[in-house]
Amino acid sequence: MNQAHELASIEVEEFISLRRDIHQHPELAFEEYRTATLVAQKLKSWGYEVHEGIGGTGVVGVLKNGNGEMSIGLRADMDALPIHEQTGAEWSSCNHGVMHACGHDGHTAMLLAAAKELAAKKDFSGTVNLIFQPAEEGGGGALRMMADGLFERFSCDSIFAIHNMPGYPVGHLIFRDGPAMSSSDYVTIEINGVGGHGGMPHKASDPIVAASSIVMALQTIVSRNVDPQQSAVITVGAFNAGHANNVIPAHAKLELSIRALDPQVRIDIEARIKSLVHAQAESFGLTANIIWKKGYAVLVNSSAETEFARNVAVDFFGEAAVTRQGPALSGSEDFAFMLEKIPGSYLFIGNGDTPGTCMVHNPAYDFNDGNIAIGATFWSELVKQYLKT
Repeated sequence: MNQAHELASIEVEEFISLRRDIHQHPELAFEEYRTATLVAQKLKSWGYEVHEGIGGTGVVGVLKNGNGEMSIGLRADMDALPIHEQTGAEWSSCNHGVMHACGHDGHTAMLLAAAKELAAKKDFSGTVNLIFQPAEEGGGGALRMMADGLFERFSCDSIFAIHNMPGYPVGHLIFRDGPAMSSSDYVTIEINGVGGHGGMPHKASDPIVAASSIVMALQTIVSRNVDPQQSAVITVGAFNAGHANNVIPAHAKLELSIRALDPQVRIDIEARIKSLVHAQAESFGLTANIIWKKGYAVLVNSSAETEFARNVAVDFFGEAAVTRQGPALSGSEDFAFMLEKIPGSYLFIGNGDTPGTCMVHNPAYDFNDGNIAIGATFWSELVKQYLKT
């Protein structure tokens, strides 16, 4: 076994305890005060130059060694989700209705474990920037940190991040160059008609019928307006209208989630949805109001950085422990904004594939502590190879 792997394994109990402590005290977007303070204290104790309050509750730890001029950024997210935990674990959330249902507690622990090892060994020449980001879960914490001068203050030649992924064996590393995660947009469609008596529909303009037609028409966009070689998702997640069976309401509302793996497809879908909705509403003698909320961008991994990270993983862990080119995912991630500015790669680490393993954002989900040593070792080896002495 490689010496770096041995070191991470020997010290892993400290970071399992730390991960479980963070898990017990989850914090929502931009409320990660306790977590950020813990991160900052640990980094300071290991000799890092620590910067707090970036983008609200973000923390950056800087470690320089040798004469190397290159710099690398490693990012972990810290926020939790508004979900009531049902794991039954001893380290279950103490904050009712809030839990680490996406493994950000584990991502933070992995990076802290790597931080300690890097500080102890200093077997690199250059600068390491460890980025602990708030508000990944829809809050756009990456954008807030960037607006606060993240990359101007902490220059990075390349940047990397890891997310756990249930459905793969624990510790298995999955890479993908090119588009890897979807953009996300959120749409509210308000259909405005004329209310009336349920027994006299001819005296009203029924928004429920129009909205129903719009729901069905939206399903044709991906199948008939998007290149079959491309990928996109249009989901109507909410349909709200009326309160009584004998009353035609005046209004109906649809809530949509839109995903695309290509920036142009994203633009085309927006144009098509707006055109279709207005045309459908007009055909029923009603009007429609569309509120379009831009979400995260398409996450695109740069080829060179992905190939570099992939080779580090294969050389260290072996071919069997690595998926060289995994599938693209329809989930979204604000690390995409960082990748628009700095070349880099976002990869996955398996969280388990045994029966009963559940997906992230599930109240029964928990991060697998077996990933801490593997993830920390990968981070350490990546830095060592990127910033060779």
